[in-house]
Amino acid sequence: MTNRKYSKELVDGPNQAASRSMLRGVGFTSEDFTKPFVGIASTGAKVTPCNMHINQLSEIVEKSVDSSGGKGVLFNTITVSDGISMGTQGMKYSLVSREVIADSIETVVGCLGYDGVIAVGGCDKNMPGCIIGMARLNRPSIFIYGGSIKPSKENTDYVTVCEKTGEYSKGDLKESELIYVEKISVKGPGSCGGMYTANTMASAIEALGMSLPGSSSQDATSGDKENDCAKAGEAIMNLLEKDIKPSDIMTKNAFENAITMVISLGGSTNAVLHLLAMAHSIGEDLELDDFTRIGKKTPVMADLKPFGSHYMSELNANGGIQPLMKTLLEKGLLHGECLTVTGKTLAENLAEIKPYDADQDIIKSFNNPIKANSHLRILYGNLAKDGAVAKITGKEGTSFKGSARVFDSEEEGVEAILSKSIKAGDVVVIRYEGPKGGPGMREMLKPTSAIMGQGLGDKVAFITDGRFSGGTHGFVVGHITPEAADGGLIAIIEDGDSILIDADSDKLILNISEDEISNRLSRWVNPKTPPKKGVLAKFAKSVKSASLGAVTD
Repeated sequence: MTNRKYSKELVDGPNQAASRSMLRGVGFTSEDFTKPFVGIASTGAKVTPCNMHINQLSEIVEKSVDSSGGKGVLFNTITVSDGISMGTQGMKYSLVSREVIADSIETVVGCLGYDGVIAVGGCDKNMPGCIIGMARLNRPSIFIYGGSIKPSKENTDYVTVCEKTGEYSKGDLKESELIYVEKISVKGPGSCGGMYTANTMASAIEALGMSLPGSSSQDATSGDKENDCAKAGEAIMNLLEKDIKPSDIMTKNAFENAITMVISLGGSTNAVLHLLAMAHSIGEDLELDDFTRIGKKTPVMADLKPFGSHYMSELNANGGIQPLMKTLLEKGLLHGECLTVTGKTLAENLAEIKPYDADQDIIKSFNNPIKANSHLRILYGNLAKDGAVAKITGKEGTSFKGSARVFDSEEEGVEAILSKSIKAGDVVVIRYEGPKGGPGMREMLKPTSAIMGQGLGDKVAFITDGRFSGGTHGFVVGHITPEAADGGLIAIIEDGDSILIDADSDKLILNISEDEISNRLSRWVNPKTPPKKGVLAKFAKSVKSASLGAVTD
């Protein structure tokens, strides 16, 4: 009999008649009580293009489960939008939403005795939130990505609009031209189209083995995405039959596969934060230094935005990420023995995959990569005793020494950039934006896009204890730990201090004397008052360091 480990406790026997009565009220039949229950967690909502279609996809999943011999039960969890809230106080809730999503999936499934879980996610925090919730439950589970949006006919997207705002502030663009780009650039549904955080995490999850092959690159509105959902019922029944759980799939080697894919695709710094948290949720020991170890042997091979030329929809039209995965496997950079949600190993899934066509120019060869090793650099030094995460492609160089321009919030930093007071040679420092200090660890796409829009991308560096959107590019360092709110050295930087960022030796150094450091630390008082109540207060009290994934348990 297919696994009914949890649902049978809920509905079997005379003593559970009242429970069955409630379920009959929502449409269960007597036959349904003999089937495994599969909870289908939808992140569908009209609040963002990324998720506006996901309820419809989830209904396809529900029908697929029902037609495959299970009983699908559809429920919703939340989503927020990084893109809409970017640069505002609302962005403080973005990372928090990852925890709320994980908590809500765990709560519903744990309460209602579902034997398996399928989650459908779109925007950035949906994906790790879903995976964390499924990992905690450790019941047969599958993740489905809602899919990527296509760029406009003019080849613009959300990040284009952000950077055009910088051009407008510089005086290089008329307001009417800015509004035109605003109007054409985001026509949903689907997640942001470059190798930003959504597509990065979708690719990482496919490499991890937790989504069906091909799920990560499909367009949001496509027959392929609908087929991805339609296959889920048979796949989850197979996992239930074989009792294959997330703990069987999400192993240390599987996480190494995910890291390798993130690097080879030129993915977002947020992947570091989320993969650490996902590993923690399943009990695997993943550390910042694993990214350095894997990064030394893994080239960046994808010419994808933000620092490249192409969108995910273009890569999908050329075969998605699977031909790249097969190449990496053949080069010995992936662990082929890892189990996946197909019930087969990664190597078995890739056995029949054909290489990319010779004339495609999105994925480069090993002989001519975008970068010979990782663009994700884990930096240490007196400014980052516990580590920091840099996104350095080499286009702006690999080291930078400059003078600090210090701001105690994102808003202050953005105002300075847009007012043209940031000059070549400056290191913009935005602090008190860490997980605890924000609270919430806001993404810094507005200031970094303003820097790029003003043509300062190779002339200015940017460091923060906050984090970056996957759309960020330039000479940027985030996730600095200890964060300012914990008395890290970023809290005592003063205007004019010399700062060295060296991605060759992976160092982040504040060039002042030890005596001066001691004097400043002795005078330091946290200028920020944390919130007294509500979800941000709970998050600030429970959240761990960014170097540990900003987990809350």
